[in-house]
Amino acid sequence: MVTRADVGVIGGSGFYSLLDDATEIEVSTPYGPPSDVVTVGHVGSRPVAFIPRHGRDHRFPPHRIPYRANLWALRSLGVRQVLAPSAVGSLRPELGPGALVVPDQLVDRTSGRVQTYYDAGGVVHVSFADPYCPTGRAAAVATGRGVGWEVADGGTLVVIEGPRFSTRAESRWFTANGWTIVGMTGFPESVLARELAMCYTSLSLVTDHDAGVEAGEGVTHEEVLAFFAANVTRMRSLVTDLITALPRDRTCPCGEALDGLKLPFELPQ
Repeated sequence: MVTRADVGVIGGSGFYSLLDDATEIEVSTPYGPPSDVVTVGHVGSRPVAFIPRHGRDHRFPPHRIPYRANLWALRSLGVRQVLAPSAVGSLRPELGPGALVVPDQLVDRTSGRVQTYYDAGGVVHVSFADPYCPTGRAAAVATGRGVGWEVADGGTLVVIEGPRFSTRAESRWFTANGWTIVGMTGFPESVLARELAMCYTSLSLVTDHDAGVEAGEGVTHEEVLAFFAANVTRMRSLVTDLITALPRDRTCPCGEALDGLKLPFELPQ
């Protein structure tokens, strides 16, 4: 029975399972339970842990997801590399539904979400200039293109609070700022991974054009879920291919994110 993993996958809207032959593990954390039980199994020879971000019954809206518990649970099972597929809206007319964006930058437009583990016991400042793992990003782009996916290498993900979608004015403002895609769950997930010295790679599937894009109309949650569900088999295949492509030994800066910092508690090993 597999109880440890080195790769973790956090499934987004419509992506509620990954591993066919897996062990369910209930993990307790100092931040409460994760979104659902963690399933652990193998993809090829790689041990993998999976958590559905919203729960298998999609009970957690974006602003209520237990982000800290999810990342802590994965690290406590040995995970050091995290893949994060999610549904996003496009802010660019040329990036239509079905495009895959592997962003290299992030803008936080959320409010009220707890976004750190280090809010007591001492000040810890973690570098976040480059939010995503460079090794994971490169592997994601190469793997996606290798299986014929239209992949945008880089771009800025703006994360809004939700659960509502953007107004047309907000969407046009995001586009005017040069941002690429908009979503609701990419933060604080990414910074919490960095605070645990984990690699984090976003796999952003465009499901629609955001409301202010000339080519787009208003979007509904049902339409987003329907589009993602129609592409979940393809996304699942991409994720499994990417897991096998990730290097086993990390040489990226992510694992050194906490070097030289005095932490107020010990991280799970």
